[in-house]
Amino acid sequence: MIETSRMNRGKKKKRKIRKFRVFLTVLLLLLVSFALYFFIQYKLALDESMKATSIHKENVEFNGVKGAEGTVNVLLLGIDSRGEAKSRTDTIMIGQYNTDANTAKLVSIMRDSYVDIPDHGKGKINSAYSIGGAELLRRTIKENFGVDVQYYALVDFNGFSQIIDKAFPNGLEVNVEKRMSKKIGVTLEPGLQKLDGKEVLGYVRFRQDAQSDFGRVGRQQEILGTVSRELFSLNGVTKAPQLIGTIQPYINTNLEDTTVLSLAASYMGNRDEEIQTLRIPAEGAYEPQKLPGAGAVLRLDLEENQSALKEFLE
Repeated sequence: MIETSRMNRGKKKKRKIRKFRVFLTVLLLLLVSFALYFFIQYKLALDESMKATSIHKENVEFNGVKGAEGTVNVLLLGIDSRGEAKSRTDTIMIGQYNTDANTAKLVSIMRDSYVDIPDHGKGKINSAYSIGGAELLRRTIKENFGVDVQYYALVDFNGFSQIIDKAFPNGLEVNVEKRMSKKIGVTLEPGLQKLDGKEVLGYVRFRQDAQSDFGRVGRQQEILGTVSRELFSLNGVTKAPQLIGTIQPYINTNLEDTTVLSLAASYMGNRDEEIQTLRIPAEGAYEPQKLPGAGAVLRLDLEENQSALKEFLE
């Protein structure tokens, strides 16, 4: 009797082990299938988009430095070329994703910040790019704020409007707070509405009001947050590989395809988290001035801004 009971317990234990093995096998197959689907959809969209765009990647000097374990820092630049030999950076941001904590952060550095540009004296931070490209801008940020980045991503404004049209063919929903038209190439009326790529570009570039660049920086952060939520929403997860592949040819970056896919997959697992944002200069840590030869600048309290940036990115 005792022997029979032991045999029954042994059979139950073996059945549980078999069920667990089956569960693990099915789970593994699902994960592999998802990864394969993700890659195939991404690659098909990437190849198709590469045929459609005239934007080509260029080799950019960039000696990025890897951040702390688990963090990925990317220098995000919005380039306004206008056919000129030396492009300007109207948008300077640092994007950070912490793969351990699953947190996404975005820092906007205002273009009129008056800083030390290595080997070139003082000037507005956006002039660093026109002087020495992404590498000099990286060095400038490192010297003034004590923060380094590993990767860069350059988006020409023409490419940005195409990205919006590609990713959101029915338009991106935006709540326009006021009438906007001056120096943006479009006229936007107040209210919640769907904007196409050209209109979204006008929205993030508008600065002809009392808020000037401060308002523009806020709108840029708002739009990036909206795009992120839409791309990685519950309804957008299955479309994400295609969307990433579609828009990637419009971005010049040293991020490898595998890194992009890995970060995107990780972020999708945490898509309900809002992107945390910071503006540099921090509130109360700057003084507007007009300087001969430089015009209107923001003279920074570097110690306060370094502290704010370090605390935010930790």
